[in-house]
Amino acid sequence: MPQKIISLSTRGQGLYEFTEEVSAFVRESGAGEGLLTVFVRHTSCSLLIQENADPDVCTDLDAFFRRLVPPSSDPSMRWIVHTTEGPDDMPAHIKAALTQVSIGIPVSNGRLVLGRWQGIYLFEHRDRPHRREVLLHLGA
Repeated sequence: MPQKIISLSTRGQGLYEFTEEVSAFVRESGAGEGLLTVFVRHTSCSLLIQENADPDVCTDLDAFFRRLVPPSSDPSMRWIVHTTEGPDDMPAHIKAALTQVSIGIPVSNGRLVLGRWQGIYLFEHRDRPHRREVLLHLGA
């Protein structure tokens, strides 16, 4: 069963599309049919399948999550205890808990079975740049 770890660099909070890297892995695997598992190995970012035709979708999603879970320095977040790594740390964990760290995508005829406007995104929840590891596992 083919497996690969890819490394993604982020520049801070936001959505980072990596559909092409995943598609290339599936093509190079030579697999015809199967299920691809995409898993991010971190607790302060997550994964999304989302529209990739209009960048405003990503802008709005990022803005929504920033409003939903503001930094711990915001007065509405005074209840947060875990602040050791900065005001964006615990909110990043909350955002990751509300989304997902693993996605299953069917593979058919050697290609990802994504919808026409769907892309695969790493959703970075921290303010600083990070290097994120994503595991790709293709099972029969």
